[in-house]
Amino acid sequence: MTIAELETRRDGILQAIKKIENGAQEYRIGTRTVQRADLATLYAEYRMVSKEIDLIARPGTTVAFLRRRR
Repeated sequence: MTIAELETRRDGILQAIKKIENGAQEYRIGTRTVQRADLATLYAEYRMVSKEIDLIARPGTTVAFLRRRR
């Protein structure tokens, strides 16, 4: 996945979190009831996607050259 795709996914997850936090956990359309994902699951998914974005954007490899003192 590209960073743009991951960011789009993260934005969608954040919107779902905001809707649940504002009281839209469950709603009805006619006789059908629609329930959003569990808030804890969404938080975990948000953290995972954010971590993937960070790993792609900033690789964690650092190289240091140390000189020997004489």
